[in-house]
Amino acid sequence: MFPIRDLNPARVAPVITVALIAANLIVFFFWQPPAGDREEQVFAYENAAIACELTTGTPLSLDEINSDSCRETAEVALFPDKNVWLSGFVSMFLHAGLFHLLGNMWFLWIFGNNVEEAFGRLPFLAFYLATGVIATAAFVLGNPDSTIPLVGASGAIAGVLGSYLVLYPTHRVLTWFLFIFVPIPALFFLGIWLLSQFGIQGEMVAWEAHVGGFVAGALITLPLRPTLLRRLAEIHRPRQTFTRL
Repeated sequence: MFPIRDLNPARVAPVITVALIAANLIVFFFWQPPAGDREEQVFAYENAAIACELTTGTPLSLDEINSDSCRETAEVALFPDKNVWLSGFVSMFLHAGLFHLLGNMWFLWIFGNNVEEAFGRLPFLAFYLATGVIATAAFVLGNPDSTIPLVGASGAIAGVLGSYLVLYPTHRVLTWFLFIFVPIPALFFLGIWLLSQFGIQGEMVAWEAHVGGFVAGALITLPLRPTLLRRLAEIHRPRQTFTRL
């Protein structure tokens, strides 16, 4: 299943959603080295979050990278000036390739505008970054010894999906499925998406981050739901019109 658009128009311009998409595009095309280059691998180890580094609080040594083992060591770090905590934020704007980037940005474009409308611009930005950090933490908890760089906005975007499910469970998502377009309630589409994450386990997909971000987004939104729905009702209240006599 692939989402084409959601049938849920917003009245508030999605400034933060567009800004996040622009930031990801700028980082990919103007900061990251081209995908597949050896320089890209070096760049990822220097800038991206790595579970082992977050577990130990210290940058990796070359021996740890070569042996795929994680340990606190007195050996010289490969990038001694790396801020391992800041890398958790940087990773949210790095991607492993063009299709990885475009897939993530498409989901953010479809679902981000409505969640941003509900939260408001700055709270939505804080929500997005927070769920991204929680998603990274979920991956680290499941893979504390991993020495593979973690890249992608999908953890934070999964948080947006979890929030969307809580706020708009009955709104329909136009979905491409078996060569036809089908409007599917968000509850089913996002539920199937969440369940599918458990079937893509492997080193190349950080499914723990996806699940962790999704659950975090839903849990953060759930107690706020009455307030957010009142805000949405006010935004979408029919505007009064007057006829002059």
